[in-house]
Amino acid sequence: MAIEAIDRAARQFVSTVQDYSLFVTRAVLNFFSPPIYWSDIVQQADIIGVGSTIIVVFAGFFTGGVLAIQSAATLAAFGATAVTGRFVAMSMIRELGAVLTGIMVSGRNASSMASELGSMVVTEQIDAMRALGVDPMRKLVTPRIVATMTMLLFLTIVADFCGILGGAAVTVFMNGQNGTQYFSMAYQYLHVQDVLQGLVKPVLFGFIIASIGCFYGLRTTGGTQGVGKSTIQAVVFASVMIIFVDLLISVVMVSIF
Repeated sequence: MAIEAIDRAARQFVSTVQDYSLFVTRAVLNFFSPPIYWSDIVQQADIIGVGSTIIVVFAGFFTGGVLAIQSAATLAAFGATAVTGRFVAMSMIRELGAVLTGIMVSGRNASSMASELGSMVVTEQIDAMRALGVDPMRKLVTPRIVATMTMLLFLTIVADFCGILGGAAVTVFMNGQNGTQYFSMAYQYLHVQDVLQGLVKPVLFGFIIASIGCFYGLRTTGGTQGVGKSTIQAVVFASVMIIFVDLLISVVMVSIF
């Protein structure tokens, strides 16, 4: 029985990976042939980008503050509290800004996409679109992927900026250090490869969030209970894939630079 369960799980995993690969390939190819629904892309960019700005701002600011507190406490033992700005800036731009933003947007938008498309599936709206000659992949999936990839890049920049400001606020008002020195250290040791690494990640994270959210949404079965299951699966797998891809990108970037 145990072997049969393992075999069944392995078959299901391979089948899901195959279906997902075909799904994302079709979604990407749709963008290179007409029609392209630009109005839907702009609408989704507004929902994803503007709607997530507030939570990204607060998350980035408080994360930068925590980094400043923890790093200053550790660096004080070596008499190196002056490099707090460098530590916060490098941590936010290289790693935490992109990952934190990706997970926040995943929780907000991957679940939203899965539940929205799942509801359309169980209410047969997807079948109605096909009957009217509209491709659901081109109309619903591709705009969400493009909008998420684009807006997550800008949201990550916002998170990085707010994180550095949060670290500055803690450094100046709580640790009593010099603000000019903080920003000087944050800028002086920042290199192009650090910025590049921080900007490549959100583009890939955005692709992961939107594609997984739409994938599980369109695979919904079993009525409203199935919608809830698809939503949970989308958030869980998107979050895990973000962390996994972050590891791969970090290994590649470190080996290159």
